[in-house]
Amino acid sequence: MTTFIPAIALHGGAGTILPSKITPEKEAALHAALRSCLEAGLVLLRDGASALDAVTASVMALEDDSLFNAGRGAVFTSDGTHEMDAAVMNGTTRACGAVAGICGPRHPILAARAVMEQSEHVLLTGEGAAKFCASAGLEMMTPEWFGTDARREALEAELERRRLNLPDDGDPARKHGTVGAVACDMRGHLAAATSTGGMTAKLPGRVGDSPVIGAGTWADDETLAMSATGHGEFFIRWAVGHEIDARMRWAGQDLTRAAGDVVAELGARGGSGGLVAVDRTGTVTLPFNSPGMYRAWCDKSGEIRTAIFSD
Repeated sequence: MTTFIPAIALHGGAGTILPSKITPEKEAALHAALRSCLEAGLVLLRDGASALDAVTASVMALEDDSLFNAGRGAVFTSDGTHEMDAAVMNGTTRACGAVAGICGPRHPILAARAVMEQSEHVLLTGEGAAKFCASAGLEMMTPEWFGTDARREALEAELERRRLNLPDDGDPARKHGTVGAVACDMRGHLAAATSTGGMTAKLPGRVGDSPVIGAGTWADDETLAMSATGHGEFFIRWAVGHEIDARMRWAGQDLTRAAGDVVAELGARGGSGGLVAVDRTGTVTLPFNSPGMYRAWCDKSGEIRTAIFSD
């Protein structure tokens, strides 16, 4: 049996802090968190675990860290509630599961995986998803557990901006908060996982690209695994995950070119954001067109790296 070199990459959101607004202390904390969350999945890969288990572990770690907009630390809707989305996909079989508009499971990514493994469906939303999560043996938390003072302040600031009809200051933090991970395991199998609290002050009921298979989440062993972050409406309209897959599958493009070109073209159309992706050769690419993207990766070189801006 061919043994592949494991590789893993994750993102914690694209453009979530403008360079002018970050302090050295916050930047150091972010780098440490990104590395820790990557290692949660990498240690499993190096022990021979599946790509699916690795991406699940990394996203669970991201969901537990309130620095990121997923799980604890998820942003608020315009009604002051939480509505979280998540998806997971297995590149070996294209099995996938997703949830949208939920609040309750400590780890929304486990809710998505439960949909994949414990139901005949792909995507559950609303009350039906809530009932399913309650019966799936997931750890449940109260709505108050997910909120943080920083997210509440962000909501109040955005609602005040709208009330006063002030211009948008261009801060991408309101639209780009998502976490996700992709991996290639020792058997050459790929997987992707994505989780998000959505956009600050979004309309209740809004669903972004994260739980939409073929848009914000995608995995197929023959091409790539990818997880996106950015202005989700654009990623849905251009079916970003599927588009990259098609360019690799039918146009013969390599991962770096296909993913990079799609993200650049999306930016030219007004769709800001980025993604992390990996193929079964262990190649990792992390293109984005926003001011920055929280990211960490360990490719076939075996070196762990973290970055926030375009350096």
